[in-house]
Amino acid sequence: MADESSQGHIPTVIADEVHIVYRVNGTRGGKGSATAALSRMVRRGKGEQRGVRKVHAVRGVSFTAYRGQAIGLIGTNGSGKSTLLRAIAGLLPTESGKVYTDGQPSLLGVNAALMSDLTGERNVVLGGLAMGMSREEIRERYQDIVDFSGINEKGDFITLPMRTYSSGMAARLRFSIAAAKNHDVLMIDEALATGDRKFRVRSEERIRELRKEAGTVFLVSHNNTTIRETCDRVLWLEKGELLMDGGTDEVLKAYERETGK
Repeated sequence: MADESSQGHIPTVIADEVHIVYRVNGTRGGKGSATAALSRMVRRGKGEQRGVRKVHAVRGVSFTAYRGQAIGLIGTNGSGKSTLLRAIAGLLPTESGKVYTDGQPSLLGVNAALMSDLTGERNVVLGGLAMGMSREEIRERYQDIVDFSGINEKGDFITLPMRTYSSGMAARLRFSIAAAKNHDVLMIDEALATGDRKFRVRSEERIRELRKEAGTVFLVSHNNTTIRETCDRVLWLEKGELLMDGGTDEVLKAYERETGK
């Protein structure tokens, strides 16, 4: 079912029959021993592909996203949600089909690497520069970023190395850095699942602001309440296939009936 609420709007992402396939090397026969490794090298030298397993992670997904939309991605674990976002961001090649984007997509993931030996303060600067902000813009927005993250509410954590942060603190700071800049396409992978209710409310409000500023937001979340409060459209993926694309309430009700979640 296609979403038709944005006819005439400016497209930001077009996915056209996208297929994504992972190739995984098998480890049978030696459990990673040197002998097994040598054997695999010899087979590769002979041009053999024995032990390579293909995982078809995304299967023929097509949709068009528009400026001003916040789109939720739902589905059970392993359904292809995060893989699809990585393809939109240009981090994964498609096996077949195409992804077209208007502007620069930015992918924000809870598990994305931070420079753990540097302070939070230094990561704010580096993160801002990586997103294309000038040093002057970073200086102007620095305190707002720190305040938004809330990591200094119980101490001066921003001056400590990132390795001393909890996973939730690191995720909140990363979201705060990404949200400090307006994005053509911002993709968020479970970031709003971290932190307390107060932080989630701030995050949801910032997403609404980003939409008003002509961006498009994709949100992967297992929290249906967050999807309902944040998104106006939902893509439902299962086993790599797009099962449903439509308004938030309609798709979530169908998903909840099917999965009991």
